[in-house]
Amino acid sequence: MAPQHNAVLSTALKTPAIQKLTNKRVILASASPRRKEILQTLGLAPEIVPSTFAEDLPLSSFEDIHEYPVSTATQKAVEVYQRLLTDAPDDPPDLVIGADTVVLTHALPSTTIEMETGVRQELLEKPSSKEDNMRMLMDLNGGICEVVTGVSLVYPILSAPGYEIKSIDERTLVFFGDNPDHVLQAYVDSEEGIDRAGGFAVQGRGNLLVRKINGDFYNVMGFPGASFFKLLDILVEEEEDFLEI
Repeated sequence: MAPQHNAVLSTALKTPAIQKLTNKRVILASASPRRKEILQTLGLAPEIVPSTFAEDLPLSSFEDIHEYPVSTATQKAVEVYQRLLTDAPDDPPDLVIGADTVVLTHALPSTTIEMETGVRQELLEKPSSKEDNMRMLMDLNGGICEVVTGVSLVYPILSAPGYEIKSIDERTLVFFGDNPDHVLQAYVDSEEGIDRAGGFAVQGRGNLLVRKINGDFYNVMGFPGASFFKLLDILVEEEEDFLEI
């Protein structure tokens, strides 16, 4: 007999999407405590099964750099879905959520700097060292960066290959203040940003470096909750068999 599952918390809003998730096996293919926290705040407590995907897709293969986190999120979700299906065919996942967040330098409020000047945005992931963290912050300082999170959902369907993938990307602009070098160095020395995309945590002491945010705050933390639940609502409305397989 398959075990019982229910990722929906009592605090969740009683929307059609949430009702669909009730008594379903919902997986978050990420070890990020921030993504777990955001989802729990919004009423969802999925199982945590981190992906083993290497996250090494070549940037040169993407014509639009915004596609990179979406593709990485998809690979994470598919890897976990296939692994769980193999390990426990009698208890397959109903929904696997993959996510990947990156920071793009030199964003402009209404377009991309590449369109304006021919300069390609640099993709920043997690810094490899304190020196790398300082380099990132000096590049971001006084400017505007774009935080992009790709979210991919994998769920079972009857036709080959046995699962469907739906993806979105959410983009948020972060405006950095003109911070003196000693403030940037103090932040680097705190080591708060060492495991964060772009080398800063806007919900922590990194907030001291930021002047304002245009877009979803949760997206900058690593998961765009509003867009995620909107996607679920669309799938419930448009796909009659969504989460019914």
